Amino acid sequence: MGVKVYGPTMSTCTARVLLCLEEMGAEYELVPVNLSIGEHKQPAHLARNPFGQVPAFEDGALMLHESRAIARYVLRKYKISGADLLKEGSLEESAMVDVWLEVEAHQFDPAIAPIFFQIFILPMIGGVPDQTVIDTNLEKLCKVLDIYEARLCKTKYLAGDFFSLADLSHVPLLHYFMGTPHASVVYSRPHVKAWWEAVSSRPACKKVTSVMPGSA
Repeated sequence: MGVKVYGPTMSTCTARVLLCLEEMGAEYELVPVNLSIGEHKQPAHLARNPFGQVPAFEDGALMLHESRAIARYVLRKYKISGADLLKEGSLEESAMVDVWLEVEAHQFDPAIAPIFFQIFILPMIGGVPDQTVIDTNLEKLCKVLDIYEARLCKTKYLAGDFFSLADLSHVPLLHYFMGTPHASVVYSRPHVKAWWEAVSSRPACKKVTSVMPGSA
C-alpha cells in the first residue's frame, strides 16, 4: 500500500514531497486539501499537521509534517541503487548535500518566497502586489544567485557533480519564478541557467510541475 500526501498540487511544499516520491518511483496517493475554504485549519487536518499547513504525510501509523523532513524520509525509505539523492554512503558528499540544503532553506528560500507570495498568492486573495517588496527581495535573490553561479562554475550540480535533494528542493519555487518577468536573473547567469535546465528537464520534475501553474 502506498503512502498518502495531503496537500494541493499548487503548494510548493507539497510539490517538494511529490518530486521526491516521483524520483524514487514510489506509489502514493495525493489527497487534496482545499486551502481556499480553510480545510487545512479544520480538526481533521490539524490532527495530521498541528500547524495547519501543508503538506502532511501518512505512512501507515506514521504521520509527518514539514516538507524537508518528509523529503528526507521518502528518499531514505525508497532508496534504490543509483538513486541516492542524499549521498549517505559518502561522508563528504552527504555533507555537501546538507550544506546546500541549508543554503536553499536559509538563503534562497527567504529571498524568493516573498516574490512568489507577492506575484502569485496576493492576487488570489484579493491583494495587490507591492513592487517595493518584490524589488528588495529580487536584489537579495540576485546576490544568492551570484554565489550559485560561482559554485556551478566548478560543479554540475550544487553539492557536486551529482544530482541530489539539494537541487531538487529548489524546483517548486523556481518553477513559479521562471514564469514571471524576472526569470532573466536566472537566464543571465549561464551556469545557473544550465543547472536549472538540467534539473527542470528531469521526468519527475516535468510530471510534478505539469499540474502547477507556471506563469504569473
